[in-house]
Amino acid sequence: MSDLSAVLLASLHPSTRKQAEVTLEQSSVQPGFMQVLLQLILNGGADRGARLAASVYFKNTVRKRWTDETDDTPIAAGDKTQLRGQIVPAMIVLAGPADKALRAQIAQSVTVIAKTDFPSEWPSLIDDLVNSLSPTDYAANLAVLETAHSIFVRWRAEARSDSLFTQINLVLSRFVQPFIELFRQTATLLLQGGQSPSDLSILGQAQTVMVTLFYDLTCQDLPPAFEDTHLEFFGPGSGWFIRFLAWDPPELAVEEDDANPSVPSQLKTAVLEVAQLYANLFTEMLRENGVIENFVQAVWELVGSGKTAAISDDQLVAQALRLLATLVRQGTFASLFQPAVVKSLIESVAVPNVYLREVDIEQFEDDPLEYIRRDMHMSDASTRRAAAADLLRSLVNSGKETEVTTIVGEWIGASLQKYGTNPQENWKDKDAAIYVLTAVAAKGGTGLQGITSRSMLIDVVEFFGQHIAQDLQAPAGSVHPILQVDAIKFLHTFRSQLTKEQLIQVLPLLVQHLASNNYVSMTYASIAVERILFLKKPDALSQPLFEPSDVQGFASGIIDALFTRIEAGGSPQKVAENDFLMKCVMRIILTAGPAILPTYERILSRLVAILRFIMQNPSNPQFSQFTFESITSLNRIVCTAKPEAVQSLEQAILPVIEEILQQDIDQFVQYAFQVLAQLLENYPEDAAPPAAYSALVTSLVQPAWWAQRGSVPALVRLLRAYLARAKENAPVEGILGVLQQRLIPSKINDEFGFELLEGLVQFTPVEAWAQFTRGIFMLLLNRLQTAKTDRFVYYFVHFLLFTVALQRPGLDPDWLVNSFDVIQPGLFGMLFGQFVLEQVPQFAQRDRKVAVVGMARLLSESQVILANPDWGNALRATLTLYGKRQAVDPQATISTASIGVEGTTEIELEEANAGYQAAPTEGPIAAVADEGVFLRNALMRVPGNVLQQSGVNLGQAFASIGS
Repeated sequence: MSDLSAVLLASLHPSTRKQAEVTLEQSSVQPGFMQVLLQLILNGGADRGARLAASVYFKNTVRKRWTDETDDTPIAAGDKTQLRGQIVPAMIVLAGPADKALRAQIAQSVTVIAKTDFPSEWPSLIDDLVNSLSPTDYAANLAVLETAHSIFVRWRAEARSDSLFTQINLVLSRFVQPFIELFRQTATLLLQGGQSPSDLSILGQAQTVMVTLFYDLTCQDLPPAFEDTHLEFFGPGSGWFIRFLAWDPPELAVEEDDANPSVPSQLKTAVLEVAQLYANLFTEMLRENGVIENFVQAVWELVGSGKTAAISDDQLVAQALRLLATLVRQGTFASLFQPAVVKSLIESVAVPNVYLREVDIEQFEDDPLEYIRRDMHMSDASTRRAAAADLLRSLVNSGKETEVTTIVGEWIGASLQKYGTNPQENWKDKDAAIYVLTAVAAKGGTGLQGITSRSMLIDVVEFFGQHIAQDLQAPAGSVHPILQVDAIKFLHTFRSQLTKEQLIQVLPLLVQHLASNNYVSMTYASIAVERILFLKKPDALSQPLFEPSDVQGFASGIIDALFTRIEAGGSPQKVAENDFLMKCVMRIILTAGPAILPTYERILSRLVAILRFIMQNPSNPQFSQFTFESITSLNRIVCTAKPEAVQSLEQAILPVIEEILQQDIDQFVQYAFQVLAQLLENYPEDAAPPAAYSALVTSLVQPAWWAQRGSVPALVRLLRAYLARAKENAPVEGILGVLQQRLIPSKINDEFGFELLEGLVQFTPVEAWAQFTRGIFMLLLNRLQTAKTDRFVYYFVHFLLFTVALQRPGLDPDWLVNSFDVIQPGLFGMLFGQFVLEQVPQFAQRDRKVAVVGMARLLSESQVILANPDWGNALRATLTLYGKRQAVDPQATISTASIGVEGTTEIELEEANAGYQAAPTEGPIAAVADEGVFLRNALMRVPGNVLQQSGVNLGQAFASIGS
């Protein structure tokens, strides 16, 4: 135990982290390890840091190894059985307030375990929870209730299904009655008072979790037990929920500037979340007996006229405003919102929560990045301001646009007039006016394009000219910096509403603010510049609005200014803290394109210097990503214009890449492989790869490099680039070892295994790997037999068709057939009928050409397939796939659905859409100009008896192919 504690503590320090992680990884696959880890977590006498590290490692190991659907060694079945019996008691042992952080990690572990094991492998779970509830020990009850919530909370995001309701009904049958009884007991104790502050706090926390459980248990449907007791919970005046909204014992109050909500505030927030759930799902229940009127009145008393101004009540106020917004959007409750109520709602509820408070101003000055991140998410409704904006938008969109715009317009006019009387003192009024106008004018938009739909009753361009532009142009210090930030934000928000000519006029003003001494102004300017340069043409959404000539005059200057800002951080953490700045660098490089060539060496030098500095202590993944993407974007632009420049790029970049790999900096390794692959791809395929890459690839086929999941796509890309140039010198046996040990058996990485295998078949001489053919196919067949998935079958069939579509000497269709049939006579025919025919009609558009060409060759050249009784069905499957052919729109964008897939970054998609990459080729079968013509010609070679026996009319087949 002491050794484990020491290793866990070592994992917290940069100098010893790597070795400690290796030791933990080796230990974690040993039987009984998880029980030892749990004992350490429960050992109150052990080092607290070690216990916390143990709880995090426990949770992560459960996530990684609990199910059999993992590439890692699963936790042994016997260990799982023991842990299921130990984990609920462990939560109770950790019931004390000091162990809350440990309890949270174990609760997350329970969520993972229950998702896979309950109820089939863990039928006693609910009974264990119920039997652990106590009539007197509320610390233990709190732990049990939190455990229950960790199990039930996932229902909130689950799609409705029979299996889901079977599980919910099982839980309700065993849990709901004891739950309601404990709820009554707890609520009675809570409201009658008389406890010590510590006991009252525990009661309040338990009651809050019970209200949260109430939400969990009703989030899919209304159980009969809650329907029968509806008024007990929701009844006007006497219902538990209404009484909780008025519960505010002074002994549980917190300081106004405390960022953590008080227990009463947490309880009220949970109640309002339940009310919002009912407003969305069970409106009829709220309409009966004056329930909703009672709730609206209670909310009004909570948040009206800024009554709840403390920071600790921010979550409560935001949730109250979200509830009101939901009620407004629900036409069912329209009668509640008469004109006088709407006016009061705007003036007494929404507007007071838009005004900046002293704490917001302090955050603007003292923690500018946090201010920016909170301020940017208007649609998230996570702050008072954002929730108030959501309420205003709901009023506008509920059929009251004219009414709301009139009320808001009068208030905005009065606020701006007040500002005009004393700009130094009344700047908050103008700030609030701008915020409210933005909320009411914005009707729809996206994070990529800004506001794309606005109210026709508000002329935002005119408002900008009259009230915003002056602040944007004002010298530093002449207006409050928050108003200058408001001006920048206004442009950022409504950028899609301005023409390119208008944007070009204001861009220089934004560029000036990049040199601002105010951190927020400078950062918002970088955000606005980046998003404006990202805009697409309205009539061609794959084409960028701005061209290199539009930014040529100032691109290098802006980049230098941004670098100076970044480099001023002083420490690796401070340099990397502001990823918005590096994202702006990346966007300017992409927009400038060839216009950046005269200064690319200086830009690259500074990028590499920044990368070398932050690698000392990587702290911001977003900043790291944008740094690497700036480098790869610059590389692509330079090599496209000057292919011979690749060697000078390597001289600048390879030393730092080598350091990353030598030091095994986890956060950077996958990016390092991407950079290497990109550089190597710039060498012609008919030339041998440089010696530096050959030396590197020799080590890359060692399995250890493939353990980091995020590196696999980049490693495969690098090896494919190497295979294309190494030809007969490729490390075939090493690559086959990677395929066998790391990729093909993996349910996560098998598609990359096929990508690498296809690269081997495509680029290297057949004689270099022919002797391993049987072993390769046995590997694929074993996976097909023991761990088949739909995705594996798809890529398996793709590989078969890809191999014959290549039309390489020695890889004709009968070679493929015979290679399987020597393993087992007739095996390929069985695979053809069972898998190929089923998959071919389902091939994605991107793979259609490979599939059609491959099938055409099999159907016309393979004697075995020509004699197969399924020949006609195979042709029909091929024609079905060909019939799905769609005209390719050259302006069609790459789907953003692939963002988030490992190995695909947002910028790669943006670049593809923006035309920075060369026009896509059709890979190894680019020589086939038209797969339809290829298929027609192939069918013309099919013997007549085959056509006759299969009942195929060649004329009809040709007609379906077309001309």
